[in-house]
Amino acid sequence: MKNLCLYILASMVLFSFNATGQAFPWHIDDSSGIVRKTNSNQAFRDHIEMSGRFISAVIHYGTNPDQSFFIRRDLVWPMLRTIPNDTHASLIRSFTTEPVKMIYINQKLIDHERVESIRLDGKVSAYSILDEKVRLVRTLFPSTDQPAYFEKYELTNTQSRPLTIEIPEININVHTLPAHGVSGSYTLGVKSAGHGTYVLQSGEKAVFFIVFSGTQAGATRLPIDADTELTKRDALLALFRQNLMLETPDSVLNTMFAFAKIRAAESIFETAGGPMHGPGGLRYYAAIWANDQAEYINPFFPFLGYDYGNASAMNAFRHFARFMNPGYHPIPSSIIAEGTDIWNGAGDRGDAAMIAYGASRFALAYGSPESARDLWPLIEWCLEFNRRKLNASGVVLSDTDELEGRFPAGDANLCTSTLYYDALNSAACLAECLGKDRDVAEGYRTQAETLRKNINRYFGANVMGFDTYRYYKGNETLRAWICIPLTAGIFERKQGTIEALFSPSLWTEDGLATEAGDKTFWDRATLYALRGVFASGETLRGLEFLRQYARRRLLGPHVPYAVEAWPEGNQRHLSAESALYCRIFTEGLFGIRPVALNSFLLTPHLPAGWNSMKLCNIKAFGDSFDIEVSRKDEKLRVLVRSIHGIAANALLDEGDTINVNLEQQNQTN
Repeated sequence: MKNLCLYILASMVLFSFNATGQAFPWHIDDSSGIVRKTNSNQAFRDHIEMSGRFISAVIHYGTNPDQSFFIRRDLVWPMLRTIPNDTHASLIRSFTTEPVKMIYINQKLIDHERVESIRLDGKVSAYSILDEKVRLVRTLFPSTDQPAYFEKYELTNTQSRPLTIEIPEININVHTLPAHGVSGSYTLGVKSAGHGTYVLQSGEKAVFFIVFSGTQAGATRLPIDADTELTKRDALLALFRQNLMLETPDSVLNTMFAFAKIRAAESIFETAGGPMHGPGGLRYYAAIWANDQAEYINPFFPFLGYDYGNASAMNAFRHFARFMNPGYHPIPSSIIAEGTDIWNGAGDRGDAAMIAYGASRFALAYGSPESARDLWPLIEWCLEFNRRKLNASGVVLSDTDELEGRFPAGDANLCTSTLYYDALNSAACLAECLGKDRDVAEGYRTQAETLRKNINRYFGANVMGFDTYRYYKGNETLRAWICIPLTAGIFERKQGTIEALFSPSLWTEDGLATEAGDKTFWDRATLYALRGVFASGETLRGLEFLRQYARRRLLGPHVPYAVEAWPEGNQRHLSAESALYCRIFTEGLFGIRPVALNSFLLTPHLPAGWNSMKLCNIKAFGDSFDIEVSRKDEKLRVLVRSIHGIAANALLDEGDTINVNLEQQNQTN
């Protein structure tokens, strides 16, 4: 025990620093924010994406060599469609307007700005001193439900005597060419509010806003109150904070979880085809994908209790269901342009397996019989599609995988078959909930059992000295996606797989390399791997690498969210990856597996050195409940409590599983 404690302490010290031994530039200031104090000797740049229902903003921010604030805004209006109306046809414009450089203090243009710190908390706030006389606070945020992005500027007189501040009016309009827009010309505006001349006594404040908006030309422009928009953004962030709260002894894990909920849930757009969750990254909007939406984020939404998120999940599945067909031709990989077109440029990526996996898990966790019945035909069709794609070895054929040919995947890959296996098990549970004939559930379970054997037989191999999986027939190099069987409860080769994942051949300071010997990384594989390692019971090992990953993403050079990839996309903050971070905890550390509309299996893994961990205000299975896992001598005390009573109160050994039924609760709290 003494050695274990020393190991944990050493790990805490180690992971406060990056790979070069330098302290990370950001620190946590409270449960909802991180702060970076600026260095007078070093400029820096970073970027972050923030979204609302009608706009997304990728903000490039930092400090210049003279310590003034740097900003460039890449603003996206997903429903202002451009021509050609394809996947990437959202109207995007960059703005470098810097109103601070137009301000006069005591009849003189501002000569110098010194940024002291920058704070992130679902908004971007920058704290500066202007000419050593005025304190400036910038607050940057998108509207929750208008096609507008806002910047609030608060200037406070720090001198003992009065001073005069002159804030210019800004009113800029740009009209795009009608031939470039699906709906003709669009009007982009940059407008100030609160401009004017102020005489500020010591300690007094002047406030003004800048709003960047985009509308169809000739559309009635609604008056937008900036203070109201800020209040709405804060209310949305508060909703995300108070639902599905993670409490562990590690503040970095907790804080990144709180941030991940924001990025995962904010990126939903009110399209003509209904609410569509979009990855973002200046490329992927007003469209849905079988991996990002159906597989990654939709199974997470019920746990967060965000109604708009659940609505977007149901809408996504209904869009995919439009393409079911009696000939069992592949469902498109992506439905684009607000639902009016499709993208299928990589052929069959295993999309039906992704959709069956996500839809069955979502239906169980959402806990709505009506929604489950709506989704059943899609799930059933996708499972049958995969059954018909089995090759002679009993694994699923597909043209490629979710990396769409960036790396080889053969004609049958490990991901597709594993997702199909998981979907069969979930669908069997759902069939029972919906009162289907007994042979339906039994048939799916039998198929799953056979497929599990085929997966181990066909993909199981010694690769680069590790007893793990080959990703496809003929694959001789370790791949990151060997992790995926662990997330589906396939543990026959877990030891060799975990050793391979965390070996120098695959693990880098940014998580898993996509392939041994290559520098490319995609966070989604790392997040799947960490979830799977915890689910397999390798808790201490998983915690070591989770903490390394979370500290780099939350406090390192590019913060505060999980990213898509590198070098492709410059580590864009794509939205669904943040949901995958949250699922490390819900499905990995806490071991929640939906098995009915009102019940789930729970296999908690409390790390050594932690006395307890909690998930509070979980909104799944038609209820709201907390899970608390604490140490009781050599066992784990598990308490599941909702407003209706206690659903579980048990002492478990590590690795034990209990079935929690939220309808069978003790009414004594």
